[in-house]
Amino acid sequence: VQLVESGGGLVQAGGSLRLSCAASGGTFSSYSVGWFRQAPGKEREFVAAHAVQNNHLYYDDSVKGRFTISRDKAKNTVNLQMNSLKPEDTAVYYCSAGRPIISMISRATGYGYWGQGTLVTVSS
Repeated sequence: VQLVESGGGLVQAGGSLRLSCAASGGTFSSYSVGWFRQAPGKEREFVAAHAVQNNHLYYDDSVKGRFTISRDKAKNTVNLQMNSLKPEDTAVYYCSAGRPIISMISRATGYGYWGQGTLVTVSS
């Protein structure tokens, strides 16, 4: 599975961005999908995920109520709508796909496929 993110950019605090991830080359609909982010000098961290096993959505507490993950299986895409952005949301955002068990849904090690990342910069 190949994943390509798009939609990053520069936005002021309080603004919105919509990230998209286009998948090709595999049975994308059979994989759980996740969004992770990595800020300069920090480790990659979980943002949101859709678990294919139970069709549930999962969010890190830091983005709950502001970000929404969605997927379009017909178009092989997964989106991340980001509202009320804060400067601390600044990071490279990565799309991922894999088959993690539910207890590992927020762990990067549970995903075997990754995009190249897209930079989101939120100015104060």
